[in-house]
Amino acid sequence: MKKIIQLTLFFILIIISIIFYKIYLNEDVKPVVEIEIQEGQNNPDTDNNLIKNLRYEVKLDQDSEYIITSDFSEMTYKGEVEIVKMQNVEAIFIDQTNIPLIVTSKQAIYNNSNYNTEFIENVRIEYLNNVILSQHMDIDFKNNLVTISENVTYNGIQGNILADNININLITKKIQIYMNDTNDNVKITTK
Repeated sequence: MKKIIQLTLFFILIIISIIFYKIYLNEDVKPVVEIEIQEGQNNPDTDNNLIKNLRYEVKLDQDSEYIITSDFSEMTYKGEVEIVKMQNVEAIFIDQTNIPLIVTSKQAIYNNSNYNTEFIENVRIEYLNNVILSQHMDIDFKNNLVTISENVTYNGIQGNILADNININLITKKIQIYMNDTNDNVKITTK
């Protein structure tokens, strides 16, 4: 009988030791996540995630980086692709020259698989001392192309330009400025 009590006490001591270890001494290693989330909320009507203060940092290659942040975001899925609908957006594209191209807009749609981004409403693009205002802008990283459209106004050191569209090649920096109607002319004002 004495051995049974000792054995029972021994097993209880082992169980208490295991519980103590699991609660106080065991440190789980958690993976590092690049998304900074301060507050999150689930919408009961959908399977989407609503996130405040979202930030993505994407290393495109050795010399270029793309950082996009928003005050409020909604993550949705189209098939296996994560699409992020953003509000009050700021994006920074830094290439090998380390001169940032800064884009701000009221809304954006960010594709998390290929990093392509569509900026919508009150788009402002700043590069050096140049500012471009429009209502729509697309960044296509697969084709290395920026397309700016809808009420495009360029303000620079040399003057101002009013046009319907501006295309910028991210690799060659070649710029194409044109109107939707070939009978209309691009309006240029020099300072």
